[in-house]
Amino acid sequence: MKEDRADAPLIVPRVPLPEGTPNYVTARGLSLLRAELASLELERARHLSSGEGDAGFGERIADLEARIGAAVLVDPRALSQDEVRFSARVTLRSAAGVERHYRIVGVDEAEPSSGRIAFIAPLARSLLGRRLGDVVLLKTAGVEDEFEIAAIDYQPES
Repeated sequence: MKEDRADAPLIVPRVPLPEGTPNYVTARGLSLLRAELASLELERARHLSSGEGDAGFGERIADLEARIGAAVLVDPRALSQDEVRFSARVTLRSAAGVERHYRIVGVDEAEPSSGRIAFIAPLARSLLGRRLGDVVLLKTAGVEDEFEIAAIDYQPES
């Protein structure tokens, strides 16, 4: 039986992609995955050199390498700029003038609290293919409200 260690790294499982769905990534998302891999490799080397063993890093590194190997980098310059596609930053505006901003990203880059939503998320699916001026119905906190697509931007995040 393995001992539970208080200093053992927390392993958060990756969001699985639906069967047959490509692993689309933005340039930022691919950079984050590569940085995570470099960090894991460094942490593994530290564990090995201190005699602590692999501590599960090998499996985590292999999983991450597979995820990176399957990544499909999307170049927003190759996309139609007049409709919502992967990597778009979308501004939605309600009739009351309330604005919401979302960027459609890969599953490993999604962070809903900062407006980055995975392309497989229901909200993203409701926006994909829509155009400037289209109206979408969003349900938040049990209330449905109409939002107009006020802006579509493909500028990369800094």
